[in-house]
Amino acid sequence: MSLNPPQPSSDREIVQNNLSIALVVARYNLDRVEELLYHTVEGLKATGHEQPLIARVPGSTELAYATSIIARKQSIDVIIALGVVIAGATEHHSVIAYSNALALNQISLETKIPIINGVIVTATDKEAEERCGPKINRGKEFAQAALEMAEFKNKWTQKTQ
Repeated sequence: MSLNPPQPSSDREIVQNNLSIALVVARYNLDRVEELLYHTVEGLKATGHEQPLIARVPGSTELAYATSIIARKQSIDVIIALGVVIAGATEHHSVIAYSNALALNQISLETKIPIINGVIVTATDKEAEERCGPKINRGKEFAQAALEMAEFKNKWTQKTQ
């Protein structure tokens, strides 16, 4: 992941504080995921958003399925899928990361709900620690992206009366 994230958009016309936000959160690598979740929620709260709906799943592999269910059954403006995948002795982490990214993108396109892929994929636990905590703070970035995309969706899909 790049260390040059986008800066918050300066052309945001309206900041909506009544957005319906869901977080689908994996429990695998729980210590890292909890830190990522904390920073994501703090990023949302810093902009005036209350506690989002949080749904927990066993691991990152299950994120797409749970996200799909929530996207199809809830009135949600945006979903953030959070997980941490750390490389092991095999390439299994690559399979999880790639298939999850494709599935989340497909669900987003099918449901027309922005889905933020907040799955951290790293080679080491140290890298995961840096990205899940305040040092690089991907959680805050995921929160900012979610808010911007929810506002984008709502702006461009409003029906004229």
